[in-house]
Amino acid sequence: MRFLIVGAGRVGMRTARVLREQGHEAVIVEADERKLGRLESEGFDVVHGDGADEETLLAQDLDTVDGLAALTGDLLIDVVACMVGKHHGCRTVMRVDDDDDRGYPVRKYSADVDEVIYPERLGAIAAKNALVGGNVRAVADIAQNLQLVQLTVSPESPMQGYSLSEIELPADARMLAFGKADGQLALPDADRSLEVGDRVVVIADFDVLREVEQILVGDPAATATGGA
Repeated sequence: MRFLIVGAGRVGMRTARVLREQGHEAVIVEADERKLGRLESEGFDVVHGDGADEETLLAQDLDTVDGLAALTGDLLIDVVACMVGKHHGCRTVMRVDDDDDRGYPVRKYSADVDEVIYPERLGAIAAKNALVGGNVRAVADIAQNLQLVQLTVSPESPMQGYSLSEIELPADARMLAFGKADGQLALPDADRSLEVGDRVVVIADFDVLREVEQILVGDPAATATGGA
């Protein structure tokens, strides 16, 4: 498959490398002339140009491109590149670094983009998991208010011994996968019982994540202080 990567920053370069390692063709569009030599020395097909310039993109024969990833971190460039790519039938991915300050344009244009990614959030999730450890591991932010988490049942879980069908999660949470401590994750089986070490993957609104954790993992502090 053939892909166009707009922006040769940290995210763009890693994406291009992974695509190439998997046998795909990755063409990189980069405006910074200082980066061109290094990219070419690594064997990449590089185009010197502005990712928001229509002529630069059209020169790559977009009708033969399977996907376009606009990964510069500059919202204007990324939006324009994705809109041009979408017009020519490309699957589009747009990078957003901070949706808090520019929430309106992100909401306005992201509906026309196949995927919106937040590299800073993903990095923060990985750092949080590494720092905190424990029985709750964030997997990904699905949207501004939704997170995918994997929870490991602890000895403090109030749901030990219950079947999955008996577990009542908050209205804004759904169980997506379940795995025994010594097994692989799979679709939830209502008849399986919940035991220490089992893993549950849940998608939930941020507002109910703490409640989900207390239901499935329990509260170690309660045991430590003599509570239930």
